[in-house]
Amino acid sequence: MPPASTKAPATAAGADSDHRLAPSSPGYRRMSFALFAAGVATFALLYSTQALLPAVSADFGVSASAASWTVSAATGALALCVLPMSALSERYGRRTVMTASLAVAVVVGLLVPFAPSLEWLVALRAVQGAALAGLPASAMAYLAEEVRPKALVAAIGLFVAGNSIGGMSGRIVTGWVAQLWGWRAALAAVGLMAVVCALVFRAMLPKARHFTPGSLNPRALAKTVHGHLADPLLLRLYAIGALFMTVFGAVYTVIGYRLVEAPFSLPQGIVGSIFLVYLVGTVSSAAAGKLVARLGRRGALYLAVTTTAGGLLLSLAQSLAAVLLGLVLITAGFFAGHAVASSSVSRTAKTGRAQASALYQSAYYLGSSAGGTLGAVAFHSGGWAGTVLLGLLAVLGVVSITLYGTRVARAEHRLVLAAARH
Repeated sequence: MPPASTKAPATAAGADSDHRLAPSSPGYRRMSFALFAAGVATFALLYSTQALLPAVSADFGVSASAASWTVSAATGALALCVLPMSALSERYGRRTVMTASLAVAVVVGLLVPFAPSLEWLVALRAVQGAALAGLPASAMAYLAEEVRPKALVAAIGLFVAGNSIGGMSGRIVTGWVAQLWGWRAALAAVGLMAVVCALVFRAMLPKARHFTPGSLNPRALAKTVHGHLADPLLLRLYAIGALFMTVFGAVYTVIGYRLVEAPFSLPQGIVGSIFLVYLVGTVSSAAAGKLVARLGRRGALYLAVTTTAGGLLLSLAQSLAAVLLGLVLITAGFFAGHAVASSSVSRTAKTGRAQASALYQSAYYLGSSAGGTLGAVAFHSGGWAGTVLLGLLAVLGVVSITLYGTRVARAEHRLVLAAARH
């Protein structure tokens, strides 16, 4: 049974009778700030080791592919736990699940710097990723229940902005702290930053007023998930999200290794600052709606993959300026493609939208995990050119899926026209 809060107000008073949060209310501002803080903590913790991989490799004496598991274990565990966490939030409440998830992730984050071996570091990162799955699984549902519909897009935008800022700032902080005091101190700094964010989140987030607890019904959940996985369009969108994230995960897992080596030989702090490029993604994801309006969903995806492929090819140059421009194009293309695919999921799913979105997030983070590991293996085998080749193959997969979707849409359109004539 869906929560009563998802239903539109039925009275003639309209918005006046809607007691959900509006932008003019203090509760809305507190909620926005709380979820922004949660988003910062989530992505700062999730990708905390990504900018530190060369230092981790050197300290433990392992290859890039082995060190990359400190990222892949976290994103892979998150991918596997998103759906179960979404079910728990239906029973125990969004606020409760988010608070517990962030608390566990922060505690583990304070233990991570003391990992005595790579195996322990990977294991702790997997636990951290599993805990963090409770944030994306619950935040969107909380917003849908507690915020007025007209303010929902802006509220979600602030949460996503927190994700972006957290992912960027976490990498920049770790880069500069590692240059001064080592990678363990860098991870400790991110852990302390996450503690502050978690305390702000707990203090500021308003209590849920429109949540209706549901029962944990595995059979109903399995039926909903099966229905989504049987939908060809949703499957294509899940695959597109996974492939885009494969490119992104591969590039940003390996780029540090390339930049600390000749001919660039950049210090760790500068390598961490490379992640300022994420700001380009914030702009391109915001522009995705306009692209879809002008080019259509498939047209926007073609533009995104072309931009991504161009960036990959440009990054092969032995010029730092060309590599940075390549990263800008890769980032812009990825965020635009991800925005188009993820927004299409909720529009496509007619029922069980929370589960449809959770499945997309699972595919998305599995792509991140696969991209990080495979990108490092490709780098170990063929250098940066090997990582670029992996990215181009993933881009080709997106193009193939989109072309197939175009053919299916045209065939369905012809059938509709034929039926109308008869």
